[in-house]
Amino acid sequence: MSTIETKAAGSSGSMGLSWARVCKECGQQHECQDSHLYEYQDDVDDELVCHICLQPLLRPMDTPCGHTYCFHCLSNFLKEQDFCPVDRQRLQLQQCRPSSLLVRNLLDKLSVACPHSTECQAQMQRCELQPHLHNRCPVFRRLREEAEKRKRPSWNELKGRRGDGDISGDAKQTALPRTSSRDQPDPGLINPAYEECEEDNTPLRSSLVAEANVVDLLREEPEEELGLRIVGGKDTPLGNIVIQEIIRDSIAARDGRLAPGDHILEINDISLASVPHSRAIALLRQPSLLRLTVMQEKGFKIRDPRSDLHSNNPSTSSAPQTQPTHANPGTVLQVTLMKTHRSEPLGIKLIRKSDESGVFILDLLSGGLAAKDGKLRNNDKVLAINGQDLRHGTPESAAQIIQASEVRVNFVVMRAAENSDEGQSARAPRRAPDPQYFRRRSTFMKDPPGGFSSQEKTVSMKKEPRLSLGITIAGGRDCRSRLPVYITSVQPVGCLHREGTIKRGDVLLSINGADLTQLTYNEAVSVLKAQTAQSQVVLRVLQTLSEDSEEELDTSKDELDLSDDPREDALNWTPLWTRWLGLPSHMHWCRDIVLHKTNNESWGFSIVGGYEESHGQQPFYIKTIVPGTPAHFDGRLKCGDEIVAVNGATTVGMNNSSLIPMLKLQKNKVTLTVVSWPGSLV
Repeated sequence: MSTIETKAAGSSGSMGLSWARVCKECGQQHECQDSHLYEYQDDVDDELVCHICLQPLLRPMDTPCGHTYCFHCLSNFLKEQDFCPVDRQRLQLQQCRPSSLLVRNLLDKLSVACPHSTECQAQMQRCELQPHLHNRCPVFRRLREEAEKRKRPSWNELKGRRGDGDISGDAKQTALPRTSSRDQPDPGLINPAYEECEEDNTPLRSSLVAEANVVDLLREEPEEELGLRIVGGKDTPLGNIVIQEIIRDSIAARDGRLAPGDHILEINDISLASVPHSRAIALLRQPSLLRLTVMQEKGFKIRDPRSDLHSNNPSTSSAPQTQPTHANPGTVLQVTLMKTHRSEPLGIKLIRKSDESGVFILDLLSGGLAAKDGKLRNNDKVLAINGQDLRHGTPESAAQIIQASEVRVNFVVMRAAENSDEGQSARAPRRAPDPQYFRRRSTFMKDPPGGFSSQEKTVSMKKEPRLSLGITIAGGRDCRSRLPVYITSVQPVGCLHREGTIKRGDVLLSINGADLTQLTYNEAVSVLKAQTAQSQVVLRVLQTLSEDSEEELDTSKDELDLSDDPREDALNWTPLWTRWLGLPSHMHWCRDIVLHKTNNESWGFSIVGGYEESHGQQPFYIKTIVPGTPAHFDGRLKCGDEIVAVNGATTVGMNNSSLIPMLKLQKNKVTLTVVSWPGSLV
């Protein structure tokens, strides 16, 4: 047995601590590249100690030769060496695997003390330290609140003092501080979020804050998905590789450091600056450790120092805590509930929905604190509680934050658009879903982006009525993304496999003249079964093409030995995002997204595309969604979405200079008609 004592400067008191420097996981001050520090209260068994740092293991990794190290220690060691530190046998990080669940549980249960022992004498299991810091530690809470007061504008400023419109090319270079030249805005990038307002003297947010971070993700099983949907690539209008969505309860979601809209710059030190989409997906599907360098937008920085005066003004800061006279449709509201004592329940039932991430209010219990207050409503989406982001959170995490609150509980919620009149009672009967959520067949005709196209294929064959075509399908206009029906596999025993023309990923157009393009999944299955019973079958399909995606994908698979990836089977196979870009526009389904803002707010998204003499007409795509803006809080607009119309006017034929004024003219409301394809799943 060995006695482990780990102390960090400043751990004995809160003097000298700052929110920017303190680690958000262990509560100590250490460099980002260093391991976390803990104050262990008991002797730790030697078998649970890393042979490199001589501290209890963090994210333990087992080597093939039978030794165990911290993941961080081992990965740094193997950057310089190629052998095991103990027995010097040849070793690569890809050969190592996470330790057993038993070992990880033993480590999680080690007893540690809160690092801020002068004001907080709590002791807990190591796995409970991070929740303790964020929900219960008074020192950690004070540091966070002090940082928020220094850096964040008041609620009124967030609602009423945001510059809107589109900045010029010169201003753009200062508005987006970046770490390298490859991250500068692409030619043709316009930013409806970033222009400063010149109509009044309100404080302006002159720059967009972004920072590069390194995130390590490790699959405990080689076939496990990271839970990321990816768009972009050098062969697409977006240029960069961008995270479109994070799947709930996945590796990435549990890790918590990545967010939709993050730009992936490097994967395992391989730059993605000139990598096509399919190659990036192949790199992300490697079964080993993934070290991602990502650029993350953090929102706007207030330029005018007068904003600090506003934030300290009692009349300004107290305004959000009062009930607004009338909530605007789709607006974000702040509600403060005051408990008489810490254990008093709020009377709120929270749920999560199957079709949308985040936490929602299911019901307010009669006689409860929230019901008496009257400001929260059923179906409000909880964006944050006490400053902690819950846009991708769970009801359980929300409940922990509420329970840890002393007296004041601050909610930030988004209320869906309402069809009711302004004077209608807040207790109106439950209304039907807003029409803007429904997708419909697109009537906006346009060409695919450059480098993408499609070709039709027809197969006519005679067969025995009892023989199957031998295909499996997915999609349908009733699925979440309203996809056309497509082929997920061609079985070796079927008629179509022998014929050889039909391939996985082909979109079904018709069979024996019966149209399949607008059917739901079950409708398509019924039609296929009925027509397959005929002795003569004529099948029309559409194959989407790109200049280099398929070639790159095949090359990447050969290099990485992914041809036998179990995720590529018929049940789990999904098309790459780039496959949908070549579909003709008459097969697109679109929907309207209505955004609302105050006069001085920005819409909060940047776009690429438009007509350019050198490239011709390119569709407009959403490239970035800025945190803390209407587009961000609304949650429906995604990176990679194509804008086909603004307020019903088609964007076909527009260039940047014609779309910018259209967006600037929309002071309070804009309707974006978008086509959205699901990103590639990794």
